[in-house]
Amino acid sequence: MSIAVWWPSFTLGAWGILFFEQILTVWAASTAALLVVLVRRTADRHRVAKAVALSVPSLWLVLAIFFEGDEGILGSAVKTLGGTVAILGIPAMIWVLARVVWPEFGDDLPLKWRLIVVGAVMVIAAASFGLGANHAAFLTCEDFTISGNSEPPGCVRH
Repeated sequence: MSIAVWWPSFTLGAWGILFFEQILTVWAASTAALLVVLVRRTADRHRVAKAVALSVPSLWLVLAIFFEGDEGILGSAVKTLGGTVAILGIPAMIWVLARVVWPEFGDDLPLKWRLIVVGAVMVIAAASFGLGANHAAFLTCEDFTISGNSEPPGCVRH
């Protein structure tokens, strides 16, 4: 989960936005997991909750298509939902995917350890955001260019 959340958090810190491929990656993976949850015929007391959670990125995508270019409150709400889907959706989606593929995952983990896992992911996300916001302290414009990324605001040239 930490590996999946670091890059969106870093880009949010460095560029102030999430890139479309990050949000669409969450959508694709969550839609695939949603289909598995809906098709699977095993007893799962959290099936409806999983389906609802996994359908949020699709809901966002439909809303984004219909409210494209809307500068009003609905357009702003859809953009905010997209960012929330990416940042919170990535670790949540990975957790649900792990539970779908490996149903026993987490059942044997006490609540304390589940909270430690979530806390660790949150620390990585916050640190990655901080690194992105302070990229000029340890990265140059050339580092971004060479990696195939655009130069974020405030990058340093050497």
